[in-house]
Amino acid sequence: MSKLFYDKLIVFEEIETEIAKVSQSKEEKEELWQIVDEMIHHKVLDMILRKLPKDKHREFMDKFLAAPHDESLLDYLSAKIGDDAEKLIKKEMDALASEILKEIKSNKLV
Repeated sequence: MSKLFYDKLIVFEEIETEIAKVSQSKEEKEELWQIVDEMIHHKVLDMILRKLPKDKHREFMDKFLAAPHDESLLDYLSAKIGDDAEKLIKKEMDALASEILKEIKSNKLV
């Protein structure tokens, strides 16, 4: 997956360890990471769009689609949301990491 503005906020070392434990092949490991990447992306964009005023959705999406790697999007979001976007994303990712770990350990994601 290409670099995204929020990548530096995501640390899923424990998930990486669990995926390595349950994967039986390189292909399965890649498939699981693809699922995790998609979950992250959907969760982050969902949280952003819930917090961001509706009249800023188009502007944000235009900026995101033009430069998805641009870390200044975090500053833009913080200004428009009125809260620290980095903290909000980290909080959302911590919750998602817990959810993913539960799924892997209960073999629901595998």
